[in-house]
Parts: sequence; structure tokens; C-alpha cells
Amino acid sequence: MNAKILRACGLSLVAVLVMSACGNKSAQKPVEAAPTPAVAGAPAQLTGQVSVYNWAEYIPETFVADFKKETGLKVNYDTFDTDETLNAKIITGNTGYDIVVPGAAWAEGQIKQGKYLKLDKSKIPNLKNLDPELMAQIAKADPNNDYLIPWAWGFTGVGINEEKVKKALGDMPLPENPFDLVFNPVYTNKLKSCGIFMLDSASEVLPAALQYMGKESNSTNVADYTEALEKVLKPVRADVRKFGDSGVVNDLSNGSLCVALAWSGDINMASKRAKNPNIRVLMGKGGIVFFDTMAIPADSKNVDNAYAWINYYLDAKVGATMTNGLNYATANKASLEFVSPEAKANKTIFVEADALKNMAMRRLPESQDARKAVVTVFSQFKSTK
Repeated sequence: MNAKILRACGLSLVAVLVMSACGNKSAQKPVEAAPTPAVAGAPAQLTGQVSVYNWAEYIPETFVADFKKETGLKVNYDTFDTDETLNAKIITGNTGYDIVVPGAAWAEGQIKQGKYLKLDKSKIPNLKNLDPELMAQIAKADPNNDYLIPWAWGFTGVGINEEKVKKALGDMPLPENPFDLVFNPVYTNKLKSCGIFMLDSASEVLPAALQYMGKESNSTNVADYTEALEKVLKPVRADVRKFGDSGVVNDLSNGSLCVALAWSGDINMASKRAKNPNIRVLMGKGGIVFFDTMAIPADSKNVDNAYAWINYYLDAKVGATMTNGLNYATANKASLEFVSPEAKANKTIFVEADALKNMAMRRLPESQDARKAVVTVFSQFKSTK
């Protein structure tokens, strides 16, 4: 599934992560939704607006217009680029939003801090459409699925423009491990000529680097992060052309980059946009699986309208538009009959069990010291000359 705005928020990324970790130790009581009558669905009469904060490039093209037509509600829609950016708003409160889309890994701590409303599931009749197996995975971060509804899921992996990569590598074949293309200087020294990209997010890059080293991707051992910096990240820093977010879709599409440590859906989207099969996700050793989820902030002013947004998205036909339009897997089991045959057959969208076994679930380190290390190491990596 994209912490530049943190400065504008008045918080450093270090402060954001430390505050988040501290919040887990002195957790507030999770916020309960006000008691409501048990009704079949959202109120029949909706008025006003709903304010949504979502990742950039992460909504089906006509979704907002279709939702407005269906409900009559005005939609205020803003975007962010990383979970760190969203977390900065969530931990300071007064978000001004009714729906936010956190990664489940970050939402786990935000729930413990009382930042979200406990869901009144009677207002989400389409909840029945969700895949129980995927909901069980999300329950690792949100026990009993009390606060989070899946938006989409995918993995952080390596994407390439195969034609450009093979040209840059010359006689050197593609490696068995795709992550060699971004973490092994033998390859990056050659690929820098056609452009290497990495996500501008500590909580995306460090887990992938640790996994590449054979360590736990959310290790609580500070020394592991130092080792990742010295042995994996610093040796390739000079070869990385760009750090960014979902802008990689355009950069891969127009040929200005050839290798990306990025989200699977964005890589597939770039291939679709450019109509270029040479742009593809490489499957192999590793990958960090993520679930992006919808949640209702505790300070939401339009709770019923937020339920309407969630329930609309969980409609079987609507849910399929995420996969068909954006190449991210839907968790809506009822949507599968409406997913295009091409997308349904794409094993980098609906990842098979054998491939998933080689991936790690995205989770944040449990200790405050390790969270500090994630931020510090990533900052040192980016500033390395």
C-alpha cells in the first residue's frame, strides 16, 4: 500500500513515533460509539457532509461522485503520503475528519490511545461481504475487528521496468532475490543509471531491509537497525535517485525510473497506465504485507455519514472498483465476482498462499527504543553522502 508534511504539522517524525509509543504505555480507554438503536443500516435521511483523509492515488476514479449521487452528501476529500503523516494528525487530535485510512500496523497503537470510535456494526449491513480470513489477519492489530474496516491490501516489494533494467545490467542476469536490486551494491551500481526509487518512509524501508538481512522485520533490537544502516542501506545510498510516495506511478510510467521499492498496487498501476508489460512486480524472497483500513476518528462530527461511506464502499460492485481501477486487492469477498478476469488472475494482486509465506506482516516495533531507532536510522540513511 505512500513524512514530508510532518514539518507542516509542527512535529518531527521522531516526535510522532515517540509520542505514539508513549501513548501505548499510558493508553487511554478506547472510545465507544454512543448507544444507538439496532437498525438495519445507516439512517435513511442523510444530510451535510463527510470529510475523508486517504492516501494519494488510492480511490477509484468515480467513487466520490458516485457516493455523492447515491447519498446526497457533500464530500471533503484530502490526501496524505505516509502513515507517519496521518499519525501526526491523529495523535494531536482535532483532525477534522470523519473517515481516515490508516495502515493497520499504525492503527493498532492509535486504537490503544483512544483515537477511534468503536464501530456500531448494526450501521454497516454490508459488513457481511468481507472475507473472514482477511478479517482474522486484521484482528491481530484490532481484536474482534472493533475499530477497523479494510480498504485494500497489498505488499511492499520491488518493481522494475524490465527492458530498462536488463539494458543497465548488461550480461548480468536478474537476481533470484528481487531485493538485491535495491539493497545489493553489485546491482544498484549498475541500475543507478536508469533510476532507483525508494519509499520516503522509515516504517516501509527499514522492515524490508531487516527482512533482507534475515531478521524480524519489526525487531525490538536496536542493534539490528544499526546493522541494517551499515551493511545494507549506506552502501546503496549514492545509487538511490529518488525518495517519494505514489508519484512513483508516473515516474515508472514515463520511464524516468527503472527500479522501485514501492507498493505492489502502485507498480501494477504504472504498468496499466503506461500500457507497458515490462513494468511489473517481482515475486520472490520477501515482501511486507500491509492492510490499509478505514476508521472513524473519535472527534468525528458526522458519524452517521462516516458509516454511510463505509457501507457504500462495502457494496460488492463498489468494492470491485478498487481492484479493477487501482490494482490493489479488495478484502470484499462478495466483490470477487465483479473483479476483472485479468486482475483476478494477477498473482501480484491476489497473492497466493505460497508467496505469502515468504512475506512478513507489517507491524511496528513494540519497544520505544526500537521505534526511535527506525526513525534515526532512516534519517541517517537519507543524509548519507
